[in-house]
Amino acid sequence: MSLTQKSNRTAQLPSNVNRILLIKNLPFKITSEEMYDLFGKYGAIRQIRMGNIPKTKGTAFVVYEDIYDAKEACDHLQGFNVMGRYLVVLYFQTSHRSKRSDLSKEEERVENLRKQYQSMSRDEEYDLN
Repeated sequence: MSLTQKSNRTAQLPSNVNRILLIKNLPFKITSEEMYDLFGKYGAIRQIRMGNIPKTKGTAFVVYEDIYDAKEACDHLQGFNVMGRYLVVLYFQTSHRSKRSDLSKEEERVENLRKQYQSMSRDEEYDLN
């Protein structure tokens, strides 16, 4: 390992960086062996999960053993041409799902407040008459 690689590994990573990469725009005919060959160049891979139904075809999750390997793969493979398609490589963010559930809870809370306000305003109308 060179001195520049050692210094890169001690640098603090942004909060959105993690070991799981979301790969989009994959060729439909790419095999798992080809995925391991392509992504394995950047470090040890724990798991690759490829989409196998029509809705998820062309996407995959690549889980690295080390977060720095995932960062290096993301940096180098973003926009990489594979079988005529340019890869979109992103860090998988689990917080998006929780934000969606928070949003639905917030919408429900607002709807309840609207109902309360409507019933209160009707009561005030009756008091004024």
